[in-house]
Amino acid sequence: MSGGPLIVQSDKTLLLEVDHPDAQACRMAIAPFAELERSPEHVHTYRLTPLGLWNARAAGHDAEGVVDSLIKYSRYPVPHALLVDVAETMDRYGRLQLANDPVHGLVLRGLDRVVLIEVAKSKKLAGMLGAKIDDDTIAVHPSERGRLKQALLKLGWPAEDLAGYVDGEAHPIELAESGSDGGKPWTLRSYQREAGEAFWAGGSGVVVLPCGAGKTLVGAAAMAEAKATTLILVTNTVAGRQWKRELIARTSLTEEEIGEYSGERKEIRPVTIATYQVLTSRRGGAFTHLDLFGARDWGLVVYDEVHLLPAPIFRFTADLQARRRLGLTATLVREDGREGDVFSLIGPKRYDAPWKDIEQQGWIAPAECTEVRVTLTDAERLAYATAEAEERYRMAATARTKLPVVRALVERHPSEQVLVIGGFLDQLHQLGEYLDAPIVQGSTTNKERERLFDAFRSGSLRTLVISKVGNFSIDLPEAAVAIQVSGTFGSRQEEAQRLGRVLRPKADGRQAHFYTVVSRDTIDTEYAAHRQRFLAEQGYAYTIVDADDVLGPSLPTAD
Repeated sequence: MSGGPLIVQSDKTLLLEVDHPDAQACRMAIAPFAELERSPEHVHTYRLTPLGLWNARAAGHDAEGVVDSLIKYSRYPVPHALLVDVAETMDRYGRLQLANDPVHGLVLRGLDRVVLIEVAKSKKLAGMLGAKIDDDTIAVHPSERGRLKQALLKLGWPAEDLAGYVDGEAHPIELAESGSDGGKPWTLRSYQREAGEAFWAGGSGVVVLPCGAGKTLVGAAAMAEAKATTLILVTNTVAGRQWKRELIARTSLTEEEIGEYSGERKEIRPVTIATYQVLTSRRGGAFTHLDLFGARDWGLVVYDEVHLLPAPIFRFTADLQARRRLGLTATLVREDGREGDVFSLIGPKRYDAPWKDIEQQGWIAPAECTEVRVTLTDAERLAYATAEAEERYRMAATARTKLPVVRALVERHPSEQVLVIGGFLDQLHQLGEYLDAPIVQGSTTNKERERLFDAFRSGSLRTLVISKVGNFSIDLPEAAVAIQVSGTFGSRQEEAQRLGRVLRPKADGRQAHFYTVVSRDTIDTEYAAHRQRFLAEQGYAYTIVDADDVLGPSLPTAD
């Protein structure tokens, strides 16, 4: 095999030969600036986008480093026009700067006067800019800081935000590494410390770590650095209570200092944990709880699972640009295409640790990913073929033919804790009855959820059927097997979250198993391929097997 593993094409696609000995090193080199698009067996396709290049630039990568990586790993000469385009795209970031002027307050400063003139004339910035101070400086009202960054990004001139942050109301917070974790001494892992330092050095932004890698502790480290009142936004009440338990165990904070702001309680304390649901609930068309953002002089706002941020929270975050903002996620992929809003309103990616790196260090379990393809019965195929287009995914994803396959997979792991995960409630109730297993869904009370999760953690409950609520922030380290039967169409972020449910390291070092049960010759198969893209970028490979291999009597039982 001659040359490098990468073919760089003039249309900004990068083709990576997976079996090349330098493929992994190349993947690591291009991950900060290239997005994976397709990942079949032998050749993965990446694409260079302006947002990816600007994110890399904001995180400290320069055009020279990007160009060097492309040239180093490319099998053939890299098209010169592409290299020029990469350099010019990255150079667009930071030609405009938001800064604090000692006399005029917040200003937009142009390092390139012509660019400043160009954007100042844009109708998309109407009402956001104030008076012209001099040829290179325009006043900006502080309330427009976030919306201006959004608009400039869409114009192709992303501003570097150097305007700084208010300290917020001081509140003493220290990490308690000497034995608060059940009395055992502990310390931040090296990547958690690096992530916290990278965030703090950048001021605001996003930390990307695999599920199970301890993102909460990165948040705790940022809080200990800020030593200020903190608002933490989470996906649901159970996740919020997990945050509270971790903070009490790992920091100097006491239970009285941490408030819960949810559907059940409305406590505002120096550290307040609020759910996205309660903040985005409406009464009479108005968001009645968004006043929480202004309820205290917050020094830090933490967005857990930032890739799920709802639109109203984006809108309010635009007004929070003077507060330090930390986004935590396992993947920055958003299926609604609003990655640009995360970049402009929360901040750029400050730290990203590849999943396989964390696995090699022993902090998450190795995982085997398997796609099991079932063949629909003749009746199911006919119903699918004659169904309306919008109904076809539901029909394929919830086919009864999947039920015996799921049971066979559960039986294949008799000594393991198993999660069965799906997106359609009728199917989950079928599975619960078929497997004689309890179900956790959106309508399950928090008390009942906690009871079932505790039974699962203790081992008295071996199989749990769970809806989309299992996608986010549930702490079930004993789970070693996940069986996915249906999902949110082709959502890559959901795939990553679901695999993450089984990645907590096991006490005996055994590997995790992630199964996806898919209906052959339907849109279910197409969506499965799309869902797998993000994990393929992280280095996970899916083995495809036939349902008969799972159901067959000759199949050896896994340990």
